Amino acid sequence: MTDLPRRAVTRTVKLAGLPIGYAGRATIGFGKRIGGRPAEIVAAEVQARTAEQLFRVLGELKGGAMKFGQAMSVFEAALPENLAGPYRETLTRLQEAAPPLPSRTVHAVLARELGPDWRTLFASFDDKPAAAASIGQVHRAVWADGREVAVKVQYPGAGEALLADLNQIGRMGRLISLLVPGLDVKPLVAELKARVAEELDYELEARSQTAFHDAYAEDPDFVIPQVIDQSGQVLVSEWVDGTPLSRIIAKGTQEQRNRAGLLLARFLFSGPERAGLLHADPHPGNFRLLDDGRLVVLDFGAVNRLALGLPEPIGRLLQLAVDGDAEAVLAGLREEGFVKRSINLDPERLLDYLAPILDPVRADVFRFDRAWLRAQATRVADPRSPAYSTGLQLNLPPEYLLIHRVTMGAIGVFCQLRAEAAWRDELESWLPGFG
Repeated sequence: MTDLPRRAVTRTVKLAGLPIGYAGRATIGFGKRIGGRPAEIVAAEVQARTAEQLFRVLGELKGGAMKFGQAMSVFEAALPENLAGPYRETLTRLQEAAPPLPSRTVHAVLARELGPDWRTLFASFDDKPAAAASIGQVHRAVWADGREVAVKVQYPGAGEALLADLNQIGRMGRLISLLVPGLDVKPLVAELKARVAEELDYELEARSQTAFHDAYAEDPDFVIPQVIDQSGQVLVSEWVDGTPLSRIIAKGTQEQRNRAGLLLARFLFSGPERAGLLHADPHPGNFRLLDDGRLVVLDFGAVNRLALGLPEPIGRLLQLAVDGDAEAVLAGLREEGFVKRSINLDPERLLDYLAPILDPVRADVFRFDRAWLRAQATRVADPRSPAYSTGLQLNLPPEYLLIHRVTMGAIGVFCQLRAEAAWRDELESWLPGFG
C-alpha cells in the first residue's frame, strides 16, 4: 500500500486539533513507517483521538451542537467498530437526553405561555421531564379531561444557544469529515442554520404535526399524536408509549428490526404525497414501536414542505441508474444541478460510483448493516479510490438539502437496525418516476 503524502497527514492531524508533536510523529509514521508501524495503525490513532475530542464536546453542549450530535448519531454505523463501540452509548444519549431545566424555570414558562392558572388545565403534571433534548424538554401530564399528554417546553434562550452552537459546529465540520469522510458536512450545517427559526416556532410545528395526524388518521401502520394545545413556547400533544428505536437497535428481535426499518422507510417516502411534508429529523429518538407493530412518530419541528410530493427527477434518475443508462443519468444530474456544466465527468465512471449504493433497490430483499455502510464510506473517502475523485465533482443543490439529510439519516438508522426488507417495493409505491 502506498504511503499517504506527508502534507496530507500533517493537515489531518492539525484539523483534528491534536498537538503539533503528535502531527510530526504521525507524519513520520506515514512517510517512513518508523518502527514497522503501518499507515493504517497511525491513521486509526489519529481517528480515535479525533472521535474522543468530538464526542466529548457534543456530549456536553445543548442547542445546535446537541442537535448536530443527534443528526450524527445515526451515522455511527459508518465508523469502524473499534471507534463506534466506545462512543455508541454517548451517541444514543444524544438522541433523546440532555440535562433538564429546574422545575421553577419550567413553571415560569408555563405561566407565561398558558397563563398564571396553568395548573387548572391539568389534572396532574410531572415536574420530572420524561425526555430532554436539543431545544426543549417533554413532561408527562394528564389533561383536565383525563387524557394523558406530553407537554413540550422550549428552553428559555434556546434561539440564542442554537445560533452560538451552530457557529461552533461550523468549526467542527472538519472534524466530522475525518470520522465519516463520505458525509458532506457543510450542507448539513447550512441546512441547520437555515432551519433554526422553524424549529423554534412551536406554532409552525403544531401545524405540521396536525397535518401529519390528519393524513395518517386511522392508518394501520402509524400513530401520530394529536395536538391538544399550543401557545408560544409550549406544545401539548397526546401521550403515546412505545419502545424507543434506540432500544430496538440495542436489544430488539430481528422481526422488530425489520418492522421498524420498513415502517420508517414507508413513513418517510409516503409523507410528501399524503401530507405534503417530509419529516426531516429521522434519528431514533423520534420513533417508537408499539407492541401491535405500529410506528409512533414524534417531533415535527424539522420538516420539508413538498406540496407536490417528492421531486420526480429523483425517481426517474434512480430508475435510469438501475437500468444502467449512464449517459441519461449524467444528463439528468446536470439538469438538476448535481453536476455543474463546467465539469467534464465520464458517464461510466459516475455510474460505477453510484452502483454499490443501488444495491438496496436492485435486490428483491436487501439487508442493511454496519459493514455495508462502512464499505461505502471507505470507498468514497479513500483518496486512492476512483470513487473519491468522482464524488468531489458532484454538487448538492440547495433544494435537495433536506431530502439528502433524510435519505442519509434513514440509511444510517437502517444499518443500525440491521433491517431487512423489500425496499424497492416501497420506492415503487411512493417515489414518482421509479418503477
